[in-house]
Amino acid sequence: MSAPRTIRTVRTTAVAAAVGAALLFASGPAQAANGTIGERETVCAQDLFVRTDPGGAWMGTLYQGQTFLVESKQSGWVYGFAYGYINRHGWVQDGWFC
Repeated sequence: MSAPRTIRTVRTTAVAAAVGAALLFASGPAQAANGTIGERETVCAQDLFVRTDPGGAWMGTLYQGQTFLVESKQSGWVYGFAYGYINRHGWVQDGWFC
């Protein structure tokens, strides 16, 4: 009698995992947006590397909910002031703001 319960539990767990993954995928990219010059943007990504130049050396990480003041843009990158743990100027990839 325990076998049908186990099968039902596995099916329920699999369905719940699939629905959760679909919701995460649907809500994640839809929330991300490009930065606006002059705006202090909130990071929507789980983490966002701050670099010395576009694609340059890593100098710190902004985490979801921390903010970045966008001062200029260049080829998919934005320059500005990274608040949070970093508290200095640098470059981040554009498109990861709420």
